[in-house]
Amino acid sequence: MTFKKGQSGNPAGRPKGIVDHRLRYRKELDESAPKIVATLLQKALDGDVACLKICADRIIPQLKASDAAINIQFSGDLTEKGNQVLEALGAGELSPGEATTVMASLQSQSRLTVADDLVRRIEKLEETANGGH
Repeated sequence: MTFKKGQSGNPAGRPKGIVDHRLRYRKELDESAPKIVATLLQKALDGDVACLKICADRIIPQLKASDAAINIQFSGDLTEKGNQVLEALGAGELSPGEATTVMASLQSQSRLTVADDLVRRIEKLEETANGGH
């Protein structure tokens, strides 16, 4: 089915001039905002925990994770490095987020190491199968 140029595909559609209900509600909220905020603050001051939380969330934003460099001196194989991360976490030298990031990096490194090892093994097998040529 094709539509003719200049003819609506929905002739009985939305009538012109109707205000989107979301815009109407936004306007009503904007007009009532000072009273809503005053009520929220008063309830928070009266000890309403939910209102206190709303106010605190707006006044004191949540901390974002920092991407500061961390200095870890690794030694040993990947398992030992993982243990060192866990020890640093337990000693408070790394935050849980930092430890998670470092462990994910070690896991990625492990996958790269396995892939490199497989490539070397396959190349060696192919060389042996071709008579060393």
